[in-house]
Amino acid sequence: MKMHILSGGRLRLRKSIYMPDADRAELIDLPVNCYLLRHPEGNVLFDTGCHPSTTTDAAGRWGSIAKAIVPISKLEDNLIDQLALVGLQPSDIDVVVNSHFHSDHCGCNEFFKKATVICHAKELEAASELEAEKMGYLAVDWKHALPTETITEQRDLFNDGRIVLLPMPGHTPGMTTALVGLDRSGSFLLASDAVALRANLDLDINPRNTWSPEHSSHSMSEIRKIENAGVTVLFGHDDEQGRGLLKGIECYD
Repeated sequence: MKMHILSGGRLRLRKSIYMPDADRAELIDLPVNCYLLRHPEGNVLFDTGCHPSTTTDAAGRWGSIAKAIVPISKLEDNLIDQLALVGLQPSDIDVVVNSHFHSDHCGCNEFFKKATVICHAKELEAASELEAEKMGYLAVDWKHALPTETITEQRDLFNDGRIVLLPMPGHTPGMTTALVGLDRSGSFLLASDAVALRANLDLDINPRNTWSPEHSSHSMSEIRKIENAGVTVLFGHDDEQGRGLLKGIECYD
């Protein structure tokens, strides 16, 4: 199996969203990562990043959210163009796993019309609530007529230990991570926003946009155990970590 890290965009926002003690005037630029897992039994995407239209008309896609979370992506920083770099089209994707349904993690779902979407049942429930948009769930990004399967507990996608979905609630009710086992490169935990930045994990700091600090701290404790067991944790939006990772056509195997 091979793992490609593909760009799903870049965002600019107040640092204090992730580090509450930071100066509210300080801004940070953060990556949005998507992961292509080329398993022998099918091509799997973990998260789909921002919709391509956010590069040119973020407000048209996201409304007022685009004022607080500002896309600063280059035109090519979207999952569809990134897949083309590795010779794939949306029709080549068999499974889309959404860690959660915030728009920077499911923005390209609509393109994968032959794929089955997998998410946590509590995430689907939260996104479907009457006032879900106030919690950052935009139907334009997550609600599509695609086959959808939900999980309620740990799930081994292909029953071989290579891609294991691990619920880690906190950031959202149905936040889900993926434990990926590769033959040569070792094991990785795709943490998404269960841990956005290295500093969140090291200092046990919950971002402001956390649904449940109690659940989040418990999930971070579990992630520390996984890391201490020798697994490389790939954080949701850590720019410093991102600069040292293989991306695009380069891959981990």
